[in-house]
Amino acid sequence: MNKEFETEELASVSRRDFFKRTATVSAAAAATILAPATVFADDENIMHHPKWGTTLGSEINENPYGVPSKYEHNVVRRTSALMSSAGDMHAAISMTPLHEQKGIITPNGLHFTRTHNGVAHIDPNKFRLMIHGLVEKPIVLTLEQLKRYPSESRILFLECPSNGAAEWKGPQFNSVQFVRGMMSCTEWTGVRLKTILDELGLKPEAKWMLAEGSDGSEMSRTLPIEKVLEDVMLVWGQNGEALRDEQGYPVRLMAPGWEANLCVKWLKRLEFGTEPWYAKEETSKYTALTASGKAIQHFYALETNSVITSPCPEVPWTDLKKGDLIEIEGLAWSGHGTIKGVDITFDGGKNWVEASLKGLVLPKAWTRFSYMYKYEGKPLLLASRSYDDSDNVQPTVNEEKKVVGVEGVYHRNAIHTWEINAKGEVNNVQIRS
Repeated sequence: MNKEFETEELASVSRRDFFKRTATVSAAAAATILAPATVFADDENIMHHPKWGTTLGSEINENPYGVPSKYEHNVVRRTSALMSSAGDMHAAISMTPLHEQKGIITPNGLHFTRTHNGVAHIDPNKFRLMIHGLVEKPIVLTLEQLKRYPSESRILFLECPSNGAAEWKGPQFNSVQFVRGMMSCTEWTGVRLKTILDELGLKPEAKWMLAEGSDGSEMSRTLPIEKVLEDVMLVWGQNGEALRDEQGYPVRLMAPGWEANLCVKWLKRLEFGTEPWYAKEETSKYTALTASGKAIQHFYALETNSVITSPCPEVPWTDLKKGDLIEIEGLAWSGHGTIKGVDITFDGGKNWVEASLKGLVLPKAWTRFSYMYKYEGKPLLLASRSYDDSDNVQPTVNEEKKVVGVEGVYHRNAIHTWEINAKGEVNNVQIRS
């Protein structure tokens, strides 16, 4: 047989014959593949050219500002009337779909949002930031003037202090998006406030700073000067573009690792004084009533925390077979520093195994963790427990309730548990230990 005939004969082997022959090999190899899909030699999606491969695509600039694929239409923020304090969606919160998150950066369009008087829409040409009080040189800055200061970018998580608040008395939502979705992680760009204060001259007696927003609620919060000088930022950029309106465009405050309510949006004024201001948001709200009947004020840093995002009620194991390998994934974070490790339990906390941290591990940012598990088709009580480099360990439900009681609202970081039944369905439960 000459080479020319041999080549022609090989070329005549049909695509269908090829896939029939390789199907057996694929099936044999499937035992090492995570949750393998059945290989069909007659799969129409393989045997024939799809429409998109035989027709002209859309023009390159059909969407001058890129949009997600239409097939990702379910990947959206969600809200609930239970999360509204005014009966409508003006003083409310919209939650990030954590189960759809890839990596640690939340897309701008999915970043969780909290408003107290609706979303303000500010003309950047009319933006003014007043910095006054106990400073040597009070000043009013335009946006252009503010941006002349040297900028920096940091990847930081942002979490509402009431994230998980509905769970204090017991499970409320069978959804990871509603249980833990009041948080996101973003690359923020702006200027350190200390850089500006070094130029203006902060008076020695200045111990507190009031940050005030320009929205209809004039949201205001007080921060201690130690935090201000440590790492507080004035930010105008988010993931490489300007802030979105719902994230405080054109400028917001950023207090790394501290509760999101302190990160005042639509910023208009910073005042420095000797005492805290005790604004509405830090007297009527954002304090913690303890089991003793006394309230905690000025507790800002968010505790070490974690949640398993796969599996979860939105991502069940109902399609797995006994013996399948599957990756358990989740997110861990701490306002006190850097996540040092995460443990996983399959029996509600009786025994723990160490998970692997994956990707970037940064201070005051989300950290991904992972554990490879061989599915056995039996019921599980699956939970994670994180700890950080400041020696903080995520507490059990009972350990947390012992301090705060059952009337808590803010800073809930107790270990969260998913129940997985024999069918692979996932439910939100609470282990009292």
